[in-house]
Amino acid sequence: MITKVPLHAVPGVAVALLACALSASATAEDASPWQEGSHAAVRLLAGSRSGAVLLGGVAFRLEPGWKTYWRTPGDSGVPPRFDFSKSDNVDAVTVLWPAPSKFPDGAGGYSLGYKDQVVLPLRIAAKNADKPITLRATVNYAVCAKLCVPVEASLELAFASVASAEDSALAAALDTVPKPARIGDPNPLTIRDVKRKEQSTVTVDVATPNPKDDVSLFVEGPTPDWALPIPTRLNRAPRGVKRFSFKLDGLPPNTNPEGAALKLTLVGGKHAYEFNINLD
Repeated sequence: MITKVPLHAVPGVAVALLACALSASATAEDASPWQEGSHAAVRLLAGSRSGAVLLGGVAFRLEPGWKTYWRTPGDSGVPPRFDFSKSDNVDAVTVLWPAPSKFPDGAGGYSLGYKDQVVLPLRIAAKNADKPITLRATVNYAVCAKLCVPVEASLELAFASVASAEDSALAAALDTVPKPARIGDPNPLTIRDVKRKEQSTVTVDVATPNPKDDVSLFVEGPTPDWALPIPTRLNRAPRGVKRFSFKLDGLPPNTNPEGAALKLTLVGGKHAYEFNINLD
């Protein structure tokens, strides 16, 4: 999924597992200095300066045992927020969200996010491709172990390199972003069917070539005020199918789910896909 961030603060969230992008070998021109926070550090990465749309990234480095959150944090947690409004010659920033992992939250539920070292790719649209570009970002995020700690960082980086030292790392980060797909597509991992039962329960059938694969499914509503639960894996399913189920709970007051646009993120092994559906 991508999120276009206009040049004012809006909710967002972050990151992708990618240690190579966090290498200390990056040149000063292609990565801002690490800004240390409580149990984490963050910096900006710049891709090559070419054309009006540039590739960049936000890199996070987390201490062992600590995590930060996806755009939808799960049963608990706080998604990151980003403000790019002080940038020079930047029209808009598009945030791309790599697939998250699921962690017990210590309260009987699960949170969605990232551990260790992670990269959040950015697509940056310049106002004028021929003028200098400086990306400035204020990042508000949370890092959690048993307790959660809020962190704020102010970052700045000019895009100047014709051939950036971060190009390969940023391209690898893009590969961790779920690919768009449709129900029934012949991908290695795919959603075969989505059904709504008794008006309040949705079941999702997933086909995977290896029944031993560890597969996760996440669901999001059409707006951030939808707080749908994380789908649970059912024990009973047809051969070759992993069946998930979730309740239509956490909807905004007086909301009719009929026809609602949902986003399903399917993650398993090295594969991750996004499916946009309308609820029957």
